[in-house]
Amino acid sequence: MRSLLVVVTALVLTLSDARCADLTRILVGFPPGQATDLVARLLAERLGPELGETVIVENRPGQGGSIVLASLAQSPADGHTLVLAPLASLVVNPHLYKSVGYNTRRDFAPVALVADLPMLLVVNPELPVKTVAELIAYAKANPEKLAHPSSGNGTLSHLGMEVFKQRAGITILHVPYRGSVPAMTDLMTGIVGVAMDTVAVTEPFIRGDKMRLIASAYGKRVAAFPDTPTVAEQGFAEVDLSAWLGIVASSATPKARVDRLGAAINRIIQPPEIAAQFAGLSAIPRDEGPAAFSAFLDSEDARWSAVVKASGLRIE
Repeated sequence: MRSLLVVVTALVLTLSDARCADLTRILVGFPPGQATDLVARLLAERLGPELGETVIVENRPGQGGSIVLASLAQSPADGHTLVLAPLASLVVNPHLYKSVGYNTRRDFAPVALVADLPMLLVVNPELPVKTVAELIAYAKANPEKLAHPSSGNGTLSHLGMEVFKQRAGITILHVPYRGSVPAMTDLMTGIVGVAMDTVAVTEPFIRGDKMRLIASAYGKRVAAFPDTPTVAEQGFAEVDLSAWLGIVASSATPKARVDRLGAAINRIIQPPEIAAQFAGLSAIPRDEGPAAFSAFLDSEDARWSAVVKASGLRIE
């Protein structure tokens, strides 16, 4: 009887280990329903059949996505725990916070760059500006009158405007908010005058004539507003901003597993129907695998380190 019990126990443990080996988790550092979470769920739904594994999404919000990355740095390096992370948590927070518990280039293996969430430059409709040149002229003529909101210190809605202000040579007061909703509310009422945020955040207000769109801050015109020129087209080629999203694994993950994951995700991203689903989230697919994403991370890390340093912002 005892021998039978040992055999049954061993069989249960073996089956459990097999199930665990076939389970891949995509961790998201934000609550359910936000853009990062929704993109992760689109990926998980298709990645499971592609890999022949069960793929689930787990939400672990906190510190702008940095808490979940800190946990990944301590996870087994088997490629079965992944994080879908945005620009801010990968290449801004490590330079912004005194400690985030990880070093992006040391602790993570880039797997795939999967999406861009383009940024738009908008103003209160009562502000007498319709172009980037007019906004700059107004800011220079009224240095004490103009303020811009953000969804929090260190967010792209904050640092994206810092990039624009640095390139344009203007001063606009930054007012941090707790999230995009109160920031957009105060922009509509005129408490602040100009803002930069994603298409998903700003589009409903633009279409409702609650704010005026003056430029795409992305590298190209966005599909939602094809007649609106970019900031670059209006004279500032260095302004190319999107809240991009990428998949990373633990740095010691075997290269074969990283390559397999990257290739599978690239195949998922490419079909036109995926582009349509991403468009519903105001996102643009990016199908760049481990090598391309690694090079991109290097350039973005250097870029945003310099922006944070120039802003003088540091959070304990």
